[in-house]
Amino acid sequence: MKRIFIDTSAFLAVLDADDDYHSSAKSAWGEILTSGSLLVASNYILIETFALVQNRLGLQAIRAFQEDIVPLLSIRWVDASIHAAATSALLAANRKKLSLVDCVSFEVMRHAAIKSVFTFDRHFQEQGFVCVPK
Repeated sequence: MKRIFIDTSAFLAVLDADDDYHSSAKSAWGEILTSGSLLVASNYILIETFALVQNRLGLQAIRAFQEDIVPLLSIRWVDASIHAAATSALLAANRKKLSLVDCVSFEVMRHAAIKSVFTFDRHFQEQGFVCVPK
């Protein structure tokens, strides 16, 4: 079964009708759901998504995310070794716009041999992952 990692940028674009990528995200999300792929996210992605969605869209949007989207996901729980590797990668990269959550996502994807990611964040392509939509 194909696995696809889901990034916060994709969740935000799907949920926020005012997001610049909303129509593209909505179309890609529909295709992903019908593809039968296993949808993967880390607990760090959930924390980041909850914080941003709550701030931008409110608690009703959080409730919809929790009830309608989270049950579709296979959650990868970040352990100390992944967190440490991601922290080292972040510090070595020395880039202001690269986040710890991004680096954790890269580590999770590499450890799980996941090559595809639903995202609008260019950092994933820079790391050699296949981004959806293209």
